[in-house]
Amino acid sequence: MRILVKEFIKKESSSGIILIFITLLALFLRNSPFSVYYVNILQVPIQVSIGELLELKKPLLLWINDGLMALFFLLIGLEIKRELLGGHLSSFSKIALPGLAAIGGMLFPALIFIAFNYDDAFALKGWAIPTATDIAFALGILSLLGNKVPVTLKIFLMALAIMDDIGAILIISIFYTHDLSFISMFLAFCCFLVLLIMNKLNIVRITAYIIVGILLWISVLKSGVHATLAGIILAFTIPLNMKSESGKHISPARILQRNLNFWVAYFVLPIFAFMNAGVDLRTISLHDLTNDVALGITLGLFLGKQIGVMFFVYLAVKFNLAQLPKCATWTQMYGVAVLTGIGFTMSLFIDSLAYNDSDAFMHTDRLAILMGSLLSGVVGYLILKYAKNKKFCSVPM
Repeated sequence: MRILVKEFIKKESSSGIILIFITLLALFLRNSPFSVYYVNILQVPIQVSIGELLELKKPLLLWINDGLMALFFLLIGLEIKRELLGGHLSSFSKIALPGLAAIGGMLFPALIFIAFNYDDAFALKGWAIPTATDIAFALGILSLLGNKVPVTLKIFLMALAIMDDIGAILIISIFYTHDLSFISMFLAFCCFLVLLIMNKLNIVRITAYIIVGILLWISVLKSGVHATLAGIILAFTIPLNMKSESGKHISPARILQRNLNFWVAYFVLPIFAFMNAGVDLRTISLHDLTNDVALGITLGLFLGKQIGVMFFVYLAVKFNLAQLPKCATWTQMYGVAVLTGIGFTMSLFIDSLAYNDSDAFMHTDRLAILMGSLLSGVVGYLILKYAKNKKFCSVPM
């Protein structure tokens, strides 16, 4: 288990550093003479059809957001399943602190956003944008600090981000689902039943699950529920532990997770960031950045996240529901709480669902995500860099 956690942290950390450069590249291209080519790439139409039976036609941007991001959610689902069944979320004592911190970290940003936009029904659709934490970026910042941060805090942040992802999944499925097609939902349910039967029959071939998973993704896509949720459903039906015909213990879920880690970290997330982070700064003035949506997102990420996480962590420790991670100080915990305000990929994803890639706010909503995430990353890094470690305290990993 310790080896898996170290591998996960390493992958997410290096991915976060790559995402920084990809984001800067997207911003450069969008604000350079190459801007027209960048925009045209986003709108390249791609069509897949099988006679009159099936036709999928979307611009490249939506293929990325609806298709590739399903792989990201599949990986999240596999990680959540593993941690719930035998990892850092497998008991109340383990789940209490990151779980309560995640609740506070979603509640306070949402309240701040609502306070700014309660009187605008369309703007209010984005209430969930500042509730997300980007684990890749956050762990990427922590990796820059090396031994300055105890491993227990890195594990806490990873567990909090996973709980945060569970919250995001629930939010997407409940609040960003519309125009339901009950025929497609029935087909998706049939695919889900097939996956469950395969699980009960101890089928270990990952290819079989992927084939049914693709059919599930198409059905969910056509149903009106966001297609990325198919990744979560698929993840929870893939067996975690079972015996093969030779009697050996194998884990199809862990094998798939290891294989997906590389592709999600170095292919899916960078492409998503490149396609979604390009904001045209030339059309945005300082006055535009003070609109209620932009302020709600920026302050929700930078202030709401840290206030919510710290407040709920304080309550958990004060009422003996949990203890601070071993070897961590309150100052270091505060630094990590600030880092949870790095929303980036998940915030951009929820933004695209909330406003349907609309430019109603002149893209200040997306720029606000970048600003809130940047503020959280820089301030969190500085706090942790100058925070003092506990003396004579070490945690084996």
